[in-house]
Amino acid sequence: MSDFNLSQNLSLSRELLQQTNEEEQFLRFSLEPDTKLMLPIEQITEVLKIAVGNIVPIPEMPSWIVGVYNWRGEILWMADLGHLIGLNSWYETGINATTYNALVLSQNNHHNAKAKTTKKTSLGLIITQVEDIEWCNPDVIQSPPASAVNAKLVPFLRGYWLKPNGDTIWTLDGNAIFAAMS
Repeated sequence: MSDFNLSQNLSLSRELLQQTNEEEQFLRFSLEPDTKLMLPIEQITEVLKIAVGNIVPIPEMPSWIVGVYNWRGEILWMADLGHLIGLNSWYETGINATTYNALVLSQNNHHNAKAKTTKKTSLGLIITQVEDIEWCNPDVIQSPPASAVNAKLVPFLRGYWLKPNGDTIWTLDGNAIFAAMS
């Protein structure tokens, strides 16, 4: 009987270790006071604070494009993430700030086998507030019921995570955000 308990405990320990190894890091942030979202850390290059005057508006662009910003000597398109995904625009949140909080979302695009290089595309996403890093097993991210979600948000969702404390965090798909840019 004790051998069975020992092997059962070892099996449970292996399962817990495997679950821990399968967890991924996500950056949790907010767009509205009650809307918590997260993106995989692997898709985020940097978190920025940008003075409002440093983003240059570009005429005749979609309303969710705020403008461009000089980031590391490159042009970085800046998008109002809330407006893009069907939530309130940054300026509608009532925040009267002199700086934007922004995430630099990155995506590997083209791989040149001869030069052994990969071209990376980046996009700035204006958000309300950066909150914390979360460890989450992607297997526990659930598909939301269509009736519970704004229709504009659905194409950008990977799903939602119901934390053990009862908080709901919407999980975004960075690739879907890039797809909207084309």
